[in-house]
Amino acid sequence: MARRTLLGLSAALGIATALPAFGQPGSAPLTFEPIWPGVAPGGEKVTEPEQEIPRSPTGPKDDTAFLHVRTPTMAHIAPAKPNGAAILLIPGGGYLRVAIGNGGRALLQFFADRGYHAYLLKYRLPGDPWTAGPDAPLQDAQRALRLIKAEAKATGVATDRIGVMGFSAGGHLAAMLAYRSDETYRPVDAADAQPLGVRVAGLLYPVALMGVPGAHKGSQDQLLGEKPTPEKALRARTDARINPASPPTFIAHAIDDRVVSVDNGLALLASLRRAKRPAEAYLPEVGGHGFGVMLDGQPAPWTNLFFAFAKRRGL
Repeated sequence: MARRTLLGLSAALGIATALPAFGQPGSAPLTFEPIWPGVAPGGEKVTEPEQEIPRSPTGPKDDTAFLHVRTPTMAHIAPAKPNGAAILLIPGGGYLRVAIGNGGRALLQFFADRGYHAYLLKYRLPGDPWTAGPDAPLQDAQRALRLIKAEAKATGVATDRIGVMGFSAGGHLAAMLAYRSDETYRPVDAADAQPLGVRVAGLLYPVALMGVPGAHKGSQDQLLGEKPTPEKALRARTDARINPASPPTFIAHAIDDRVVSVDNGLALLASLRRAKRPAEAYLPEVGGHGFGVMLDGQPAPWTNLFFAFAKRRGL
């Protein structure tokens, strides 16, 4: 079976819930700006057109996901009362699609209301034949971070007060951005002179494991193929990337998550502890996958814990 034909299965497994499906009726649609000047790097063999599809046949009209992303983009909402910090939000989708959904604006607004310049990334997917292979999404995340830093003076953001938060497979990508410092692409303009590195990482029900029990097979298949070598799988494990220089990390993962096993979040926590890095974990007994930032009309319990942790760690 071709990797891209797994879409229906992935939807059935709940990957579409990687972002909270709540919105603000009457809100203007988000404006996404390209992150690369011209075309994204290494796309000579990519022929599939980009598609925007409903996440659910019965969902709201604007509740969509993106397949075969050809033009990586980023949306931004500025806070009314800025706190001098910014956060890059990375949605999930099992590396099969980017599940932005109708909660995208509300998610950005949630962080902007708390003082952050909030950015949302639509990234390329590794199942398309990009030259960079599994590093194509990371190229986009690194580029997005550098653009945020490059405009920091204009937005009033301190370049050492930029965080990243990822959801589900987006949690894997956020962790790769946080824990890898190697270059994945050649500089294309002055923005690429900005250094990598984030102040704090937030990982929500994150994919982390590869090639071992507890790995999320859908994300692993998209990123590495159906039978990756042990060496290839280890290179893609985010828990294996943690070292004494890794940023403080907040993890939220429900113990009853049936889509991405809590073993992923626990592996990250264990690695952070071994590396003696600041870490906090919210591990509710019940919550499932994709519980997002709102619960019964109120901010979910993990959100206050995250903001307190972020404040302690300078974000």
